[in-house]
Amino acid sequence: MGVTHEVTNQVPPLAGHDPIAGDTALAEACVRHADAATLDSLKALGALAGSEQAQEWGRLANENPPRLRTHDRYGHRVDEVEFHPAWHELMRTAFEHGLAGTPWTAVSSAHPTTPAEPHAHVRRAVGYLGWTQVEMGHGCPVTMTYAAVPTLRAAPELAERYEPGLTAPAYEFGLAEPTGKRGLVAGMGMTEKQGGSDVRANTTRAVPNGDGTFALTGHKWFISAPMSDLFLVLAQLPEGVSCFLVPRVLPDGTRNVFRLQRLKDKLGDRANASSEVEFEGTTAWLVGEPGRGVPTIIEMVNTTRLDCVLGSAATVRAALTQAIHHARHRRAFGALLADQPLMQNVLADLAVESEAATALAVRLAAAVDAGESDFLRLAGAAAKFWVCKRTPTAVAEALEVLGGNGYVEESGMPRLYRQAPLNSIWEGSGNVIALDVLRAMGRSSASLAAVRAEIDLARGADARLDAAVGRLAAELADPEQLPLRARRIAGLLALCLQASLLLRHAPAEVGDTFCATRLDGDWGAVLGTLPLQAPVHVILDRAGVSPV
Repeated sequence: MGVTHEVTNQVPPLAGHDPIAGDTALAEACVRHADAATLDSLKALGALAGSEQAQEWGRLANENPPRLRTHDRYGHRVDEVEFHPAWHELMRTAFEHGLAGTPWTAVSSAHPTTPAEPHAHVRRAVGYLGWTQVEMGHGCPVTMTYAAVPTLRAAPELAERYEPGLTAPAYEFGLAEPTGKRGLVAGMGMTEKQGGSDVRANTTRAVPNGDGTFALTGHKWFISAPMSDLFLVLAQLPEGVSCFLVPRVLPDGTRNVFRLQRLKDKLGDRANASSEVEFEGTTAWLVGEPGRGVPTIIEMVNTTRLDCVLGSAATVRAALTQAIHHARHRRAFGALLADQPLMQNVLADLAVESEAATALAVRLAAAVDAGESDFLRLAGAAAKFWVCKRTPTAVAEALEVLGGNGYVEESGMPRLYRQAPLNSIWEGSGNVIALDVLRAMGRSSASLAAVRAEIDLARGADARLDAAVGRLAAELADPEQLPLRARRIAGLLALCLQASLLLRHAPAEVGDTFCATRLDGDWGAVLGTLPLQAPVHVILDRAGVSPV
C-alpha cells in the first residue's frame, strides 16, 4: 500500500475514561454534598459509561432513530414506536442504576419526612450527569419518570397504584397494564400548537364519565417518549386548566385512545421520540384540584428543570472531555495542541465553564435532598436560564478544537452540538425562565432570602463577587421596566451563585479565574480569552482526561 494511505497524527478513541470518578469537579461535589460512599456506589455506572460498549449504544441509538407504527398489518390502530435495541440498553442501565424515580423511595416509614437515604437525590444527579454523557436523548424519559412522582402524590390513590412501578429500579418496554409491570416510565403533555408555553391557552377538554374518570378530547403538539406507560397532561374543565393522569393501557387491559399523528423531525435528541398525539374520548384521572392544573403540574416542571441544568452540565463536560483528549494527541506546527498557549487558554476557559455548571447543578440536587424548596424555586430557575444558555457556546468552541474532524459525524461532536440548545428550550425557553426568576422573587421573599444566604456564604472572599452582589441589589431596587432587564438579572444571579460555590469549594485558581472573567469583565466576547495571569496549567490539570 502506498505511503499516502498511512494513517498518522489521528487521535485514538477515548475509552476507559470514567466521567464520574474521573471528573474531579463532579467527584468532589458528590462527596461534598453526600459522602465518599455515595461516590463509590456509582463506580460500576461510571466504568460502564466510559466503555466502548456504552459509546456504541449511544452511536447506534442516534443513527437508528425511532420509527412510528400507527397500524398493524391488518389495519388495526396500534400507535406504537419502535426503538433500536441500543436505546433499550441505555434506558435499562439508567433505570437499574436508580437514575429515574428510585430516589423518591428513600423515606423512612417511621419518619415520613426524613429521608432514609439522605443523599439519594445527589447520588442520582451525579449518576445522571455522568451517564447521560453517553447519549443525551434517553435522559428525557428518565427525567420525566423522576419528576412525575412528586406531582402524582397530589392524587394519593393514583400514587398508591402507580408509584411502586415509577420508583422501581427496573425497565420493561412494551404496552401492558401498568400495575403488572416491573417498572414504569412516565411522560408529560402540556404543549399545544396554539399555545406553546402559554399552557392556560390549552384547548384540550375534559368531560366527566360519571365513574370518577374523565374523557379527554384534544391535540397535544409535543409529547416526548410516547411509549411511556403513564402521562401527566393538562386539559380544560369548567373550573379551568386541570391536571390528569393518562395511562397508555387501562386497568382492564385495553388500550387507551392515544393516537400518534407523527414523530417530530428534530434538530437533535434524535434517539428519543417526540410526537403529536390526538385524544378522542381518552380516559383520564384527575390529579389535584379542578382548575389547579398548572400549580399541580408545575411541581413536575420544576423538577425537570433540575435535569435541564444537569443535562446541560453533562453536555458541556462531554464536549470538554473530547476537546482535551483531542488536544493531547493531535500535533500541529511541530507540537501537541495541548502544549500550545492559545489552545491551553481555550481549554482552560471551557474547563472553568464546565466546573461552574457542575457545581451549581449538584448544589441544586442537594437542595432536593435537604427539602430547601425556597432556595430551589429561585436558584433552579436562574441556573436553568444561565447554564442551559451557555451550553451551545461552550459546545461550539469544543467542536472547533477538533477542527474539521469535529464537524464529521463519526467524532460524536455534531451530536453534542445538535443537542446543546435543547435544554434551554425544554420546560421554558429563555424569556419564559427569566421572567419566572422575577416571579419567584416577587412571590416569595423567602426564595430570594435563601439564595442570598447561599451567595453570602462567600461574602468577603472576593471583592469582585461582593461588587457583583451590589450590582444585583441595584438591579432589583429599581422596579421600573423590570421585565425588560429579566435576562440581566437571571444571568447575574446565576453567576453570583456559581462564584460563591467555586470560591468556597474549588481550588483558589479556579475561583479567582471565574471571578476575574465572569464577574470583573477581564474576558473577551468569546471563550479562550482568559487574562495573562490565569493559571491555565492548574485548571487543565484539574480538568484532565485520562483512562482510569
